[in-house]
Amino acid sequence: MARGDFQLFEEFIGRLGDGEHDMGNDVFKAMIITNTTPLANQAAASFSTYSANEVGEFVGGYIDNGIDINGTYSEADGVGSFDGDDIALSQNVNGFDDGYWLILYNDTNTSKYAVGFLDLGGPISQVDGPININWGSSIFTITLS
Repeated sequence: MARGDFQLFEEFIGRLGDGEHDMGNDVFKAMIITNTTPLANQAAASFSTYSANEVGEFVGGYIDNGIDINGTYSEADGVGSFDGDDIALSQNVNGFDDGYWLILYNDTNTSKYAVGFLDLGGPISQVDGPININWGSSIFTITLS
């Protein structure tokens, strides 16, 4: 997997079909973790699967349990698109210096099931400079075929 490629967890589609995710109304958060590599076939991937490896919280910077991305969902011509706010963390001498992966998870769902993950090409360091994650036109799309 190359840096910057967003990968869905395989169980995401099943959980979407079961109604575990309401892409247009639930709260989705981006959690940054250390070098514990997520796997697309991780069974029941959720916040609790990765929370022990979350980078540290500090005053004025990264917040424990992830950043609310204000997710939005749209559909046109059989293509569903999920997008959210880009992430911008300012440089901070007290910040984390061990970020490798971003885990996107559903904070509304009782089990806090994970949606997917992003390779940050780590370690990335908020101590060394600002961290910006720009999703582009969408975080991911689902296409009817």
